[in-house]
Amino acid sequence: MPVKHSQVSMAMPAVHVVTHPLVQHKLTLMRQKDRSTSSFRRLLHEVAMLMAYEVTREMPTQMIDIETPLAAMKSPVIDGKKTVFVAILRAGTGLLDGMLEVVPGARVGHVGLYRDPQTLGAVEYYFKMPSELEERDAIVLDPMLATGNSAVAAVDRLKKAGPRSIRFVCLLAAPEGIRHFHDHHPDVPVYTAAVDRELNDHGYIVPGLGDAGDRIFGTK
Repeated sequence: MPVKHSQVSMAMPAVHVVTHPLVQHKLTLMRQKDRSTSSFRRLLHEVAMLMAYEVTREMPTQMIDIETPLAAMKSPVIDGKKTVFVAILRAGTGLLDGMLEVVPGARVGHVGLYRDPQTLGAVEYYFKMPSELEERDAIVLDPMLATGNSAVAAVDRLKKAGPRSIRFVCLLAAPEGIRHFHDHHPDVPVYTAAVDRELNDHGYIVPGLGDAGDRIFGTK
């Protein structure tokens, strides 16, 4: 069954909502407040694998010569080494393993950011990318696009390194976060499993699923 995607609204350019029933079912289970840490982590891994199929839909291929048991032929392959998954620490690592299951040859980069509890702004503490980034397609991973501050800061930093293209993948997004992100990076498409109602006064997505990092790692 093909994964469906749609535009959220004309005011939110390049937003792809992955509405596949399996993704939506697993997301519903993840939202439940009594879901265990191990179950939440496993479901996130599975959702990441499913979303990887959608976010890599436009990945270029090339034809190579192979031999089947019956004949020689030309057949398409992708070059996973041209893809870089960029995990925003710490919660972005929760999506990483599932993505690597689908594209095991991809390189991995990390951006370390934390949210200032007073200003809600993003503070960078780590940045490490593969070499020759200008020849690679970057897929930025963070489960939540809430205020959008971390996403903006990560892509700001990543653009200075000059990858060939950038896409942003999250599990949940808030309308405010999408608007803020595309005010700064209108050229970067967002892939998400759902766009929720709003942010609360503390910058959390509502109805959401709580703090993704805490639920992945069992911390508070």
